[in-house]
Amino acid sequence: MILSRLEVLRRWLRARTRAYRVQLALTLRMTLAAILSLILAQALDLPLPLWTVLTALIVTQMSVGRSLKASIDYMLSTVAGTIYGGALAILIPHQSEWSLLLVLFLAVAPLALLAALKRNLNAVPVASIIIVLMPAIAHTSGPFDTAVYRVLEVSLGVIVGFLVSFLVLPAGGHRLARQEAARVLDLLAKVLARLLPGPMADVEAEELRQLYDRIGQALGDLTVSATEGEHERSAGLSAEPDVRPLRQTLARLRHDVITLRRIVRGESLPEPLQSRLTPKLVEVGRAGGEYLRAAGIELLARRLPPSADRLEAAFVAAAAEIAAQRGEGLTRGLSDDMVGRFFALSFALEQLRQNLRQLGREIERSARAQ
Repeated sequence: MILSRLEVLRRWLRARTRAYRVQLALTLRMTLAAILSLILAQALDLPLPLWTVLTALIVTQMSVGRSLKASIDYMLSTVAGTIYGGALAILIPHQSEWSLLLVLFLAVAPLALLAALKRNLNAVPVASIIIVLMPAIAHTSGPFDTAVYRVLEVSLGVIVGFLVSFLVLPAGGHRLARQEAARVLDLLAKVLARLLPGPMADVEAEELRQLYDRIGQALGDLTVSATEGEHERSAGLSAEPDVRPLRQTLARLRHDVITLRRIVRGESLPEPLQSRLTPKLVEVGRAGGEYLRAAGIELLARRLPPSADRLEAAFVAAAAEIAAQRGEGLTRGLSDDMVGRFFALSFALEQLRQNLRQLGREIERSARAQ
């Protein structure tokens, strides 16, 4: 009994670890970066190891590409803010309260404007303020020594944080992008599998709206990770293929699925068109959902795309039915609105078919690029 419970617990822990391996890896990297930066700062006898530890935590990000960008941006911000703040503190005496307020205004206002215009330099005002105020608050040496130590402390933190991100369970931007792409495919599969004409309950409609929101959020995360992957490749840290074409294909699939849902959930076509089309659309939804779900699995595993035989057969059957109805003249007596919906349905199905084929090509490209 106890052994069976331990086995259940072990499986649960393994499943949770796999589900949150990226987050757990980031936790480990941040912890190691903080500890190592403190040890090195104390070994080098830096006056304020706090800045080294905080910098190491700031530049230790989810992916190597994000850590690289954070390291460059934070280092540039620190150097620029330190030079500017040090120059103000040296050139303008500020022993009195009013002179200190003047120097503080000059240290913040121009750099705050710069940070607003260049968001990657948002740490510039902070560095400038530290150089101006730290000697008076901490009773340390003058602004020149404070500036030198500030750059040394931040530089050490940047080096430690980036090396830990690169060496300890590194997560590349392209890999994270593929994980987000697989999440998008799973969500699209859930939507497409519900491609059933007819009325929809309010609960189901709300669930679909939530799915659409989650798809949009996942696409946004995918875009960020893909950009970080390109930063890694530009720096020679990765040889992974560009995932931005995959992101574009997924965005088109999202548009196709939403369009198709709106068409089939609108006003029903008159009989016998509706009853003859319904089974074909249901099969397209089921086959498409099955294909998208399998495609996400193969994409994560870097394997070739799944078989599309059932999916192609479903599209062929739907296209043949639409062509047959047109050939029989069943659309001649329809209103202009119904005719528009009928042809929009045909066009949406063909667009979905073409983009699913493109998805297969993108998955194959990813698999062969290993």
